[in-house]
Amino acid sequence: MPEKNKFKVVISDLDGTLLNNEHKISPYTKKVFQELHRQNFTLIVATGRHHLDALPVIETIGVPIYLVTSNGARIHSPEKELLYSFDISSEIIRSVLSLDIDSEITTVLFKEHVWLTNKHNEKLNSFQTEMNYVPEIVDFNAVEDLTAIKLLFVDENHHKLVALKDEILTNHSDNFNYAFSLPICLEIMDKSVDKSIAISKILERENRTFEEAICFGDGFNDEKMLVASAKGLIMANAVDSFKNKLSHLEIIAMNDEDGVAKYLSKEIIRKEILFESK
Repeated sequence: MPEKNKFKVVISDLDGTLLNNEHKISPYTKKVFQELHRQNFTLIVATGRHHLDALPVIETIGVPIYLVTSNGARIHSPEKELLYSFDISSEIIRSVLSLDIDSEITTVLFKEHVWLTNKHNEKLNSFQTEMNYVPEIVDFNAVEDLTAIKLLFVDENHHKLVALKDEILTNHSDNFNYAFSLPICLEIMDKSVDKSIAISKILERENRTFEEAICFGDGFNDEKMLVASAKGLIMANAVDSFKNKLSHLEIIAMNDEDGVAKYLSKEIIRKEILFESK
C-alpha cells in the first residue's frame, strides 16, 4: 500500500486515463481532484493534445492544475501562463512530408492556433467534445510555413504506422522522438520533447521531485513519466503490449470506471468520498 505522506504530486495523462470514454472528466473525478487541491497536492496533467484543446477540459475540474501538452512541447501554469514552448522547424517538417507517405494516412500538423491536415478524419475530430482547436484541410505542398509543435499520423492499420515511423527515423534519427499515444496514432516530436522532461521543469519550479509523485497513464507516450515517478500506475484499458513492456507496474481500473479517482480516493486521500461516481 502506498505511503500517503510520501506523495505530494499527482500526475495524470488525459485521454484513456483521466477522461472517460465520452472524452469527459466525470463529476466523481472532479471531486477527488478538488480534495487533492485542498490537501495541497501539486496537480499536473500531461497530454498529447494541443493546449487549446486541453485547457477547456482541465478548466472543468475547477482547481489549479499545471498542463503539459503536445507531449511536452508546451507547459502552461495553473494561471494559464505559457511557461515553455518548442516548435519543429519548417525545413525539417518539409523533409518528412516529402517522404512517400501513403495517401490513406491522415497527416496532421499541430500549429499554434490551427491544425493542418490532408483529410477529414471523423474519429480524430471526435476527441474534441467542443471544437476549440480547429482543423483546416490543406495541400501540404502549397503551405509555405510548416513550422509546428508536432506531427501526427493516424491510420487504423498499426503496422502501416510502424513502417512509417521506421522510415522517418531512418532519415531523421537525430531530430525526432516518437510515441504511439494510441495504436492508430503515431506522434512525432522533437528529440528534446517528452512529457517527463516537461514535468521535471514543473517539479523544479515547485521544489518537488519525481520521488514525491504518483503517476497515471495508458499509452507509450506516458512511459517515461510513469517510470520516473515513485509510483506509476497503468490503466486496465491500456493495450497489452504497453502493459507487458511495463509489467512491473500495477494495473488499476479502466478510465471509464473512474480508475484514477478511485485509486486516489482509496490509497492517497484515504477518506470517505461522499458523492456518487455517476
